[in-house]
Amino acid sequence: MIIPVRIRRATNGDVATIVGFNAQLAQETEGLALNREMARRGVEDALADSAKGSYWLAEVHGAVVGQLLVTTEWSDWRDGYFWWIQSVFVRKEWRGRGIFQALFDFIREQAAEHQEVCGVRLYVESANARAKQIYEHLGMERTHYEVYEMDFRKRPQRVSKDLFASSRLSLRD
Repeated sequence: MIIPVRIRRATNGDVATIVGFNAQLAQETEGLALNREMARRGVEDALADSAKGSYWLAEVHGAVVGQLLVTTEWSDWRDGYFWWIQSVFVRKEWRGRGIFQALFDFIREQAAEHQEVCGVRLYVESANARAKQIYEHLGMERTHYEVYEMDFRKRPQRVSKDLFASSRLSLRD
């Protein structure tokens, strides 16, 4: 049975849904508890300024069942923009039913229509084997790049056991 999925741009009325999805995403994929107030401000900022990103929602029969965020990165090597897919989330009861594929296909088609877009990228939590399999099934390829960061904001707290609790080492050692 083919499910009718409607993809639409998120609006200010979707803030609570997106923040909720982002909190679930952080918990499920990385065991993190997001600061919901900071996440709410981040979502509101993106919705107010498309240069920061655009959220896209998947609806089935009027209910929001999935989301993703698209941000851009300029590539001087390719003289074009990469569209980065981030904050991918599909409600548990809708997983495996083509919701992410509908979102991905929509974004890929939109990107292909813009001559200044040179490609689509995403990053995935290193242990998320299921997501990696889905991305490869959709035609994405693993690159030779690894992601490094220096985070100037307070990192969300791990919900699971502290990584250093079972170790004899501490952060000061």
